[in-house]
Amino acid sequence: MEVTENQLPWLDQRHPNFSRWKRAREISIERGKFVKSILGKVVDCNSLKILDLGSGEGGTSKVLAENNDVVSFDISKERLRRQSESTENLERLCGSALDLPFNKNSFDIVILQDVIEHLPEKDNFPETIHHLLKDEGIVYLSTPNKFSIFNFLSDPHWGVPVISILSRKKIKKYFLRYFRESEVTRKDIAELNSLNDLYKLFDEKFKLQLYTKYSVKELFNGNKGIVWSNFHLRLVRMITFFKLNKILIKITNDKPGLLNRFFTPTFYLILKKK
Repeated sequence: MEVTENQLPWLDQRHPNFSRWKRAREISIERGKFVKSILGKVVDCNSLKILDLGSGEGGTSKVLAENNDVVSFDISKERLRRQSESTENLERLCGSALDLPFNKNSFDIVILQDVIEHLPEKDNFPETIHHLLKDEGIVYLSTPNKFSIFNFLSDPHWGVPVISILSRKKIKKYFLRYFRESEVTRKDIAELNSLNDLYKLFDEKFKLQLYTKYSVKELFNGNKGIVWSNFHLRLVRMITFFKLNKILIKITNDKPGLLNRFFTPTFYLILKKK
């Protein structure tokens, strides 16, 4: 039986995460513009073939489809229905990221925006993406940092402490079982990755480049497509109030060192095909 909109947790106004999810939906176009701005640092974002994998509300697909041919691909039929209608430059497809129906060398760019942490099995995923990309192809990847102190204090998906460092199995056993019993059977529960995890997963097939410094600059310049959880919004306001934003911009960097491993809340990366 097909799930109706009323049964979907992310559309349930009684759900504790409803406001967080609603805010993310409302800024989907701004998030898309932010993705495009990072892509623009490494490639001319025009007349390309792009796969937006796990496209969600479709904001990024819509922004990129202004100048490119885009496939908006998502596992949720309801999310795809809520997106803009397919146009000449935008095709919507439903399916699993672990079973992609595309040929070798099909895309110039693959978008993985907050997707990798939801995959139930990802060991072979880099090989699949590598296969889909053309020579010189790139991947845009964003994902929350497992070991960020800020995510430890407030998990980006659940808004509670400690959850960020737990495995999917432990989240179900110790958290969902007692506090979100209706969601314990979900297969897409987020299991966050550390920077080491990402390098270990992708380094054989891709060259990884962080864009932390750029994202921090954009955040404090008022970009609305970066933060949407209550905790992180309050944190940004506090940093700005105490005028620490300039110091933070100055000390941030794009190196895989202490700062990015244990403080950066979300990784923004470009992966270049080897």
